[in-house]
Amino acid sequence: MTSVLAFLAEQPVLLVFLLIGIGMALGGIKTRGISLGAAAVLFLGIAFSAAASAVGVEASVPPILGMLGLVLFAFGIGNNSGVSFFKSLKTATGPVLSMIGVFIVAALAAWGLGTYVFGLSNATIAGTFAGAVTNTPALAAASEATGDPGAATVGYAVSYLFGVIGMLAATVLVLRDAGNDDDTLSPVTRQHMQILREIAVAEIADIGNGEVQVTRLRRVGSNDIVLPKFFDVLHPGDVVTLVGAPEDLDNIIERAGRESPQILNDDRHELDFRRITISEHSLAGLTIAELNNQLSDRWGARISRVRRADNDQVAIPEHIVELGDRVRVVGSKKSLREISSFLGDSSQGLTDINPVSLGLGLALGIFVGHIDIPLPGGSSFNLGAAAGVLIVALVMARIGRIGNTVTALPHSANTILSELGLLLFLAQAGTNAGGEIAGAFTGGAWWKILLLGIIITTLVAFGFAFVMRRFLRVGATKTAGAMAGAQTQPAVLAFVNNRTSTDQRVSLGYAMVYPAAMIAKILITHGITLLG
Repeated sequence: MTSVLAFLAEQPVLLVFLLIGIGMALGGIKTRGISLGAAAVLFLGIAFSAAASAVGVEASVPPILGMLGLVLFAFGIGNNSGVSFFKSLKTATGPVLSMIGVFIVAALAAWGLGTYVFGLSNATIAGTFAGAVTNTPALAAASEATGDPGAATVGYAVSYLFGVIGMLAATVLVLRDAGNDDDTLSPVTRQHMQILREIAVAEIADIGNGEVQVTRLRRVGSNDIVLPKFFDVLHPGDVVTLVGAPEDLDNIIERAGRESPQILNDDRHELDFRRITISEHSLAGLTIAELNNQLSDRWGARISRVRRADNDQVAIPEHIVELGDRVRVVGSKKSLREISSFLGDSSQGLTDINPVSLGLGLALGIFVGHIDIPLPGGSSFNLGAAAGVLIVALVMARIGRIGNTVTALPHSANTILSELGLLLFLAQAGTNAGGEIAGAFTGGAWWKILLLGIIITTLVAFGFAFVMRRFLRVGATKTAGAMAGAQTQPAVLAFVNNRTSTDQRVSLGYAMVYPAAMIAKILITHGITLLG
């Protein structure tokens, strides 16, 4: 056995991929619907390193591989979350700011208790916070910022398990009040309306808060179905098709017309619709408004819905298009083939990592991360490579394109980059911490870390739930989903879905805060390291 461990210690590239392969196989094993996922790579690395250390073999993955994985992960997660992150700051301001406030309170409590009560190092405190909120990217931030990845990983590993179990227990308590929920779901749906008063399409969009599309129009006395323009005026007797959330559609019908028995979608002789994949690189980064202008000018067509990953939503004008988005285009039947060709409608290239944007983005992010920021008293600090890359990637995703250069990578490419980068970092962090975690248990520090982790998880869980329920008046079902999103924990999401029979309010709450939670926890963990 010693010879095997020694051989692997001499082959770090072989070791890292062995840890990734076996670790992810173990991470996929579920117990009562819960699995470790990528964290299993970290724990396997710890176990391997500890076993090697016990027989006198020094085995670890080189730090340069961990750093490479770290910046790749930061870029992928930032570029994927950029649009959603900035959107959530506008559309879910209350929940997002409340969540960030709870994180900050928990972080300050962690630093205060960890420093003055438990006597833990700053790296251990930051790692414990990352584990208590089950956020591996935050562990990466703690490792880099403190320069002590071993201690940070020990804190993470000891506090992680209760981070999952504690949040599961908290959602159970919150869901006990789910029977009193009075919030309604808002899936994208379609309704046909007969106009009862003269009204412009623009006014209908305004009544629907800019999130309703008028996709078909049959004028009174005519059999032709056309695509209405934004400033067209509708007259009594006209019939239109509306797409949007049920409450918005009900409000429009109440103020402008009545439900119509005519189903305009059934007549597809002239006006038709098709789901088309955006794969033309020159279109990435455009807004729906900009893309609709081109479609309208050339073919009199319009995008009515956008589907990204598994989320379907109304095509609001300011929505930024990404490669891989599937859009529903409404236009004349004879033009849909040309429109498909214009938009691309191909799966090829959707995993293109766009080397120009990736390379320049990583370089700029690392440079930004090493800029010294002055502090009062003559001292200074820098964000570090991971945080710098994360911020640059967020901005690149929000911008979408600069001239002919696309700055937002395809969703699938970002997902691949972030997952590979995370696994590389976890393998390196685990092998680096094996010896130290053994010291934590033999030296008695483990119970301090565990208790601190329990306190942090409890503060986050019940603090966020209290604000959501008592101050923001959010229903229990949606709050439970938001708690899973705040914990950035798929196991909690799966558990809540199972308890609620996959109620859509759960995924709505999860998606509402998840991007901001991911970014906030990375930056707040980095902030903890500056307090030491």
